[in-house]
Amino acid sequence: MDTDSKDTAHPHADQELRPQGRHGPGPDLDWRVRIAGLGRYLPQRRVASAEIEQRAGLPAGWSLHNSGVAFRHWAEPERERASWMGAQAARMACERAGIEVDSVDLILNASGSAERAIPDGGPLLQRELGLGRSGIPALSVHATCLSFVAALELAAERIHHGRIERALIVSSEVASVGLDFDNAEICTLFGDGAAAAVLERAPADSASRIHRIAWRTMGEGVEITTLRGGGSWRPPTGPSTTPADALFSMQGQAALRSGIRLVPYVMRTLGLDDAAARAALRWIAPHQASRAALDVIEQIGFTQARMVRTLEHTGNCIAASIPLALEQGVRDGTIRRGDPGVLLGTGAGLSGVGLTMTY
Repeated sequence: MDTDSKDTAHPHADQELRPQGRHGPGPDLDWRVRIAGLGRYLPQRRVASAEIEQRAGLPAGWSLHNSGVAFRHWAEPERERASWMGAQAARMACERAGIEVDSVDLILNASGSAERAIPDGGPLLQRELGLGRSGIPALSVHATCLSFVAALELAAERIHHGRIERALIVSSEVASVGLDFDNAEICTLFGDGAAAAVLERAPADSASRIHRIAWRTMGEGVEITTLRGGGSWRPPTGPSTTPADALFSMQGQAALRSGIRLVPYVMRTLGLDDAAARAALRWIAPHQASRAALDVIEQIGFTQARMVRTLEHTGNCIAASIPLALEQGVRDGTIRRGDPGVLLGTGAGLSGVGLTMTY
């Protein structure tokens, strides 16, 4: 972190974050929507932790023990672009949903990393899908690691209110270009990948629903996880810009502590602050933030729910982590049609989110 006073963290950033507000569960939204199909794409290059440990001068086994990652995938520069990876995942999701890609009413790029500064990733994805002349609305929803959940809420509400019938949500991340190999917890944690979901109105006889959504942002934590370069503050040719501004920066323990402080609010708003309510859930698809973060979720006490873990073999894939967990859970039978479950995660900013749904 810079020593220049104008670039230092907010003066209250180290103080305890104190969420205020809701003291009970939110209403059951009862949005009659369902995920009709899920898809994924992982880059061809599979990187073992031993390779990174050797490059970063770490002891053998450090990554698995500390970050919880044994393997991750890194995209090949130029060829496996984010929009290209997203298109592969999107086509798989549409195929599994039994639809053509041009039958969607909305395309949402829900990614925490950007392929270009301009245009946003929505048109890039639309073009990559061969829909560049289709006119289908395509835009980005950016909430770092929580982008997929934000896009899911936006699309589900539009479907619920009859504005659209079907949406394609794609999270595609290339984290490997911004890794700091002088920071062990960063270079061992992150992977690249893409995941997609087709969201549509659920049939009348379907139990599929979105029930409650909890979202809490505490902006005092903006410096805990950040990438300073690429925007108007530290532009590529700016006089104060340094090569380090192009690398992701994270205070892992501070992020974990701050995320934990958001848990009570999220649990209350979702109506999951008692053991009986949590026992009704059958699955959990969390953001794969780190092994420690996943352990915290398990300690909350979801006695009847199986948690989907992808971290060991994919790493933290930013916004793609949650849909990758959903895709794996459906594929291996952990998440079954008609089963209630929850999406949980934290993201830079600092935000915490939860969404309960019946798959």
